[in-house]
Amino acid sequence: MLRWGIIGLLVAGLIGTGMWGMNQSNQKEALLVQNENNYQRAFHDLSFHLDQLEDEVGSTLAMNSKEQLSSSMADVWRVTSLAQSELGQLPLGMMALHKTEAFLHKIGDFSYKTTIRDLSDKPLTDEEYEKLKQFYKESGEIKHELRKLQASALKDHQKWMDAEEAMNANEEPMDNSIVNGFQMIDEKVKGYTETEFGPENEFAADLDEQIAKKVKGEEVSREEAAKIAKEFLGVPDSMEVQVEELDKGLKFKGYTLTIQEPEGEASIHMDMTKKGGHPLWFMQARPIDEANISLNEATNQAKEFLERNGFENMEVVNGKQYDTIGSFQFVPVENGVRIYPDTVYIDVALDDGEIVNYKGAEYITNHKKRQEFKPKLRSEEAMDKVNPEVEVMEEHLALIKNNDDEEVLCYEFYGTIENDTYQIYINAENGDEEYVGKLDNAEPVYDTM
Repeated sequence: MLRWGIIGLLVAGLIGTGMWGMNQSNQKEALLVQNENNYQRAFHDLSFHLDQLEDEVGSTLAMNSKEQLSSSMADVWRVTSLAQSELGQLPLGMMALHKTEAFLHKIGDFSYKTTIRDLSDKPLTDEEYEKLKQFYKESGEIKHELRKLQASALKDHQKWMDAEEAMNANEEPMDNSIVNGFQMIDEKVKGYTETEFGPENEFAADLDEQIAKKVKGEEVSREEAAKIAKEFLGVPDSMEVQVEELDKGLKFKGYTLTIQEPEGEASIHMDMTKKGGHPLWFMQARPIDEANISLNEATNQAKEFLERNGFENMEVVNGKQYDTIGSFQFVPVENGVRIYPDTVYIDVALDDGEIVNYKGAEYITNHKKRQEFKPKLRSEEAMDKVNPEVEVMEEHLALIKNNDDEEVLCYEFYGTIENDTYQIYINAENGDEEYVGKLDNAEPVYDTM
């Protein structure tokens, strides 16, 4: 009897040891997954902000207003700071990326000094304008190199933890395409001419605060949130949904949901307000295969998604292709006026037309019934306020938010300078230049073979 008792204790001990070891292994695996997710987020945020940096620098080239130029240069400084921070979050400490870091520092330094300067008293010199043009060219080249690296990493399912391991091994040459890709970018930056220096969203307020103030409705339960999510996504009711409370540090209450796809496909992640149960955004970070549908077909898929979810009179105002993803900006149109504060962003996978990304927080916080729009200026009067270097190709009436977060009616002009296209907004009441933005040209589909 004693023998069986001892054997029982030994077996229990072995099971306990095994369970402890399994728990330690699970914790280690969870930490590795968390680190990988953090690296992936920083990498894709860096790519996004380098896209934005090129656009912000390009926008300054078409501006005719000193006030608007100063505001835009502040945005260049902000986006550059974000890109520097994201580069610092990547496990690249053992690599010498001095030239890339110096390039971002130069743009940040130039934009900061321009922002704090009185441009009415000391406008940009011809030499400084040429520097801006050079920064625009160089930031575009870096953006395209990073886009190619991003496309390759997504296609081949490359992991940042593998890149970190390759750097820790300190092997030469490093057999890791992420590491090699960043080294190639740094080599490219080395070729830029050294320049000596002289002395997101432009209209968006704190979005968390706007959601807390403006979103109305009864609070929904976790079960109701799961049902709303499945209806919004158009997925079967049988799909499993995990619902958790959003971070208590936010200014509004909400849920974060994980919708489990069958057959091991990537899960869908969504944030939703507790008041009213409004989906703010969702994303499915899955590998996207070779494009099988056109950008036009993807636009129609996005429109159908919006119509099915009750978004009325939506018009696509911007569409572009990033590798095998179609990215679209939609706004509602009221009495012929584009309502930009109510923007919705949608990404469509070009392999099968599935919606893989949705951002609707701006629509949720701003959509309302508005007064009739009556411009004081005629179209011809507004066009006289546009930089004469811009060849105007198209015009619309549009409602936007200015830098004071106030809605203003504008004439929206699409025009070109050489090969670049710009959106220019002239206040329909007083003729002020409210905003100038550069549109992306058609994005190349990067070859990752």
